[in-house]
This record gives sequence, C-alpha cells and structure tokens, in this order.
Amino acid sequence: MSRFWPLLSARWRRDVLQLTIWIAGAVLLAVSAVVGVRGAFPSETDRATLLATAVANPVVLLFRGLPSGTDEAAFAAFVILPFIALLAALMSTFLAVRHTRGDEDAGRAELIAATPAGRDIPLVATVTHGILANGVLGTLVTLVCLAVGFAGPGSGLMGLASALTGIAFLGLGLVAAQLAASARTANAIGVWAVLLSYLACGLGNALGTPSADLRRMTSAPLAWLSPFGWAENTRPYDSDAAGTLAPFAAAIVIALLLAFALSRARDLGDAFLPSRPGHATASAALSGPIGLVWREARGSLLGWTVGGAIVGVMSTRLASAISDVGDSIPSVQALLRSLASQGSLAQGAIEVFFTLAGVLAACAGIQTVLRARQDEVAGLAEPVRAAGVGPIRWVGAYLMVAVVAVLACLAAAAAGAAVGQLATDASQTDLILHAAVAAVGQAVAALTLVIGATIVVVIRPRLSLPAGWALVGIATVVGLFGPLFGFADTAVDVSPFASAPRLDGEAFDLRGGGWLLTVTVAGLAIALTAARRRELAPER
Repeated sequence: MSRFWPLLSARWRRDVLQLTIWIAGAVLLAVSAVVGVRGAFPSETDRATLLATAVANPVVLLFRGLPSGTDEAAFAAFVILPFIALLAALMSTFLAVRHTRGDEDAGRAELIAATPAGRDIPLVATVTHGILANGVLGTLVTLVCLAVGFAGPGSGLMGLASALTGIAFLGLGLVAAQLAASARTANAIGVWAVLLSYLACGLGNALGTPSADLRRMTSAPLAWLSPFGWAENTRPYDSDAAGTLAPFAAAIVIALLLAFALSRARDLGDAFLPSRPGHATASAALSGPIGLVWREARGSLLGWTVGGAIVGVMSTRLASAISDVGDSIPSVQALLRSLASQGSLAQGAIEVFFTLAGVLAACAGIQTVLRARQDEVAGLAEPVRAAGVGPIRWVGAYLMVAVVAVLACLAAAAAGAAVGQLATDASQTDLILHAAVAAVGQAVAALTLVIGATIVVVIRPRLSLPAGWALVGIATVVGLFGPLFGFADTAVDVSPFASAPRLDGEAFDLRGGGWLLTVTVAGLAIALTAARRRELAPER
C-alpha cells in the first residue's frame, strides 16, 4: 500500500483543476435548475402544463429526464438529473483514459511499471481516484439539494445516481483505454459510448407509456439498456426507487474486472485494437501540415457531420408536430419562443434544433483545434516543426481544418433539414430557408468558440483541454437551457449560440452577429500573433 498512496496523490495533484471545473459545473447546474424552476414554473399548474407538453411531444424527452409528477423537487430532477449525470460520465471517461492510455502514450506508465508498483497498482489508484471524484460530485449535488429544502431521500438519490453513472463510465473508459491504441482513440470511444447511451435513454423515454394525467412517463425497455435510464428511473422526490440502481453494481464490477483482465493480457503500449499500418509511401496530401491534420481528424469529423445531419432531419420532420402541440398548449409557445425567436412555432422549433447543431459543430471544431495540444504532448509536433513548418502555419493548419469541420457539420444539418421538410411536405419550403439561415448564424457562433479554444492552445497550452471544453459547455448550458433555468436575457445573450443571427418571422435579425464577428476576427489576430512567439510545450 505504500506504493499506492503516492500514485493516488499524484493523480489528485494532476487533476485538481480539471476536476474542479467538472464538479463545480455540475453543482452550478443543480443550483441554476432549482432557481430556474422556482422562477419560471412557480405553480403546480405551470409544471403540469410543461410535463403534459413533454409527454405529448416525445422530442422533448430526447433532451430531458423522465417525468415523475408535478412536485417542485421532482420537476427539478426531471429538468436537471440527466445533465448532471452526463457531466459525471464525461468527467470519468476522460479521467480513466488520461491516467491509463494517456500515461502510456506519454511514457510515464513504462517508468512506473518498472518500479515495484508494477501494472496493477497504478490501475487501482486510477479506479480509486475516479470513485473518489464521483463521490465528491455526488455528495455536493446532494448537499445542494438539501440546502434548497428538498427532501433527504430524494436528494441522496440525486447525488448517488449521478455518482454511479460516472463510475459506470469510469469502468467503460478503462476498458476503452485497454482496447484502443492511443488516448485519442480511447477518448473517442468513450465519448461516443456516453452520447449513444444518453440517446438510448432519451429514445426509451420518448417511446414510453404516459400516465392518464400526462404527468408521468414509464420508460420503454430501451431506456433500461442505458446507465442514464437506470439513474432517471430512481425518480427522486417521487417514488425514490433506489432499487433501480442495482444494475450499476453489475455493470461497474464487470467493467472493472474486464479492464484489469485486459491490462494483464497485453504488453505495455500494446492494444487489442492496434492502429492500421500506414502505406509504404505518403500521398501528396501529406506533404503539408494541413493534409496531416486532415488525416488525423477526418474520422471524428465524419461522426460530427453525421450527427449534424440527423439533427437537421429531426428539426423539420418534427417541427410540424411541435407546432400542432403548441396550438393546443399555449405554454409550449411561450417555452419555445423564450428559447428562440418570435416567429412561428415551427420556426422556433428549428432554431432550438439548430442551436443543438451549432453545439455539435463547435465540438467538432474545438476537438480539431485541441489536437494541436495532443500532438504536442505526444511528440508528434516536433518533427512537423523541424520540417520547416513555422508556428503560425502549424497552428493555422489545425484552425483551417476546424473551420471545415464546423462548416461541414452545419451544412449537413441544413441539408438534413431540407430532406426532412421535402419528405414531410414538399409544398412548404419556407422552413428550409429558415434552417439555412439558422445554420449560417450558428456557424458564426461555433467559430467564435473555436477561436477562443485556439487562443488557449497558443497562450496557455496546459489548460487547453479543460478550458476548451469548458467554453462549449458553459455556452451550451447558458444558450440552450438558460431560459428554462430563468437566466436573465442579458446573461443568455452572452452565449454565442443564443446571440447568433436568425430569421425573426420573415425579417433577418442580426442579433449579436456583429459582436460575434468582431470577437472572432480579433481573436484570430490574437491567436496568430501569439503563435509567432510560442515555443513547444510537450509536458502535461
């Protein structure tokens, strides 16, 4: 055990900033949700109306929790539990890969394995580290819920469900780290597993059975295949069904046992999914840094683009259904218009969906820019720079591919919206134009965040990963969910996603497009100017 404690302490020291950001984000999200519910839905009638809307319109349940009644605390859990669990899952996946495959890529794992600590003790330290981090997150979420006056059993379930979701994906991240040949691939596997699991839960809720009063929903079997479904079916502050957490025990134990078994079955630095061997000769596209970055990023870019296309198809296919619901439930009109413009309800639905497409595009761009830091840490940037590639050209290559990623994702969303509208009603093409304008506006918003992440990569490279993802995370929460949380308009408009240009009825509304373009251009100048004097910083 004397070898275990130094390794655990080293992990806490390395992760103190990242964990603080993740955990503080989850706590602030919980506080914002409670404040927003009390401000925007103060009466039981208001909450019942929104729950009826969610139950009647399955699209809402794709991005929300499981309706469990009109009690204020239960309603707050419906609004926020999925997102706290999502933060815990992403935090844990990145943590698992960082201290396993990431250490192997950096050469640290080999040095530690050469000591009496061997192969198992570092993995035990990583598991303990992840469990403790999720324990802190769950405890603070519970304390916040208790502090605002919510019942003890439900508050405990809120924290426990969030923590167990994180620990389950900690195990999955550890397995991915054993399978993948690089930390980048392992992180990609983990993130896609989280997103697909979240989507499976949302679809399971959407396909479930509503109660007669439209205040509760019973999940379909699909939701039970997802850790998010297990967490949401605890129904905090309603039935407090702690028994639904039982699948977590089996999933966590199986994942951890599998991770240890795979670790022992492979050589250090090896992988069960090895990288494909390269060609004997490089193509002409790899003669410059842009081609190299494109080669690295094209797989993930394809995934983000497919996601954008799916969101685009959903935006127009479901806009008419949302409009029909809004005609009978006035509160839906107020809700969507608080999230979008003052145009028709169908236009408001498209704006909400394209805000989500903008989030995906920003993620695609930021992930591409952050590859510069990952390549730097892995030692891949040095031979590129040694080949006569200057710092501006080096940074610019990642930035140019990031711009392509943003534009491709939103172009796919616009094309998907056109396909969805033509398949629904080919005679009505006005929503296609609205979707195209929304895509352009969200491109401006996404590029603003990409430039912000680039500045961090250039000026403070060691903060690149946490700061880059924090930018898009904060902008998403404020821009997409700020109105539901009761944020002031001025606070919501700080988010580029909420300030993006759009159509307001039949008129074009520039909104915050002017300041977004100004910030983007100024940020680009700052990034390129700072890049001229930037030295490589390979240490983490």
